[in-house]
Amino acid sequence: MTGRKTWAMRLAARLKRPLLLSMVLALPLLFSPLAKFSDNHALLINASPSLPNWAFWLDKNFTPSRGVLIFFEPPRSELLTNHFGEKPQIFGKRILGMPGDLVRHDGINVFINDKLTARTKPKTRKGAALTKGPEGIIPSGCYFVGTSHRHGFDSRYGEIGFICAPRIIGTGRAIL
Repeated sequence: MTGRKTWAMRLAARLKRPLLLSMVLALPLLFSPLAKFSDNHALLINASPSLPNWAFWLDKNFTPSRGVLIFFEPPRSELLTNHFGEKPQIFGKRILGMPGDLVRHDGINVFINDKLTARTKPKTRKGAALTKGPEGIIPSGCYFVGTSHRHGFDSRYGEIGFICAPRIIGTGRAIL
């Protein structure tokens, strides 16, 4: 029995250095895919009632299409600062209009390709005046984004407008 322990201990001592060296060399190989994955993905927590879920998986390699949830940097304006603070969180909205679609307003109604898409309201919940959003053909690389929430702050208002590719962080998938 003592011969086996001695033999096992000698083998462990002999393998210890090569095993440690192999692990040190393998670490960058293991972390590289993880780092690449974290560069292109994130977990987002939603604080807004305009989306029904509170946790989203973000994919920064987005492929926009109608109905897809995108997350984007909101445009800077006094109204946004007053309502959401100096550094507002990113917004999450669904793509309702694609490049080439026609957006028009008729009173409080907003149409995309002659389909009623949203209704506007004159003021925010804090009483600030809202302006109607852009009309016409949605330009290449831009999207009309929205939410089904009646108080949603989205492309139906000029303060948000069309969201173009440079503002888009990625697409999202609800997970909770």
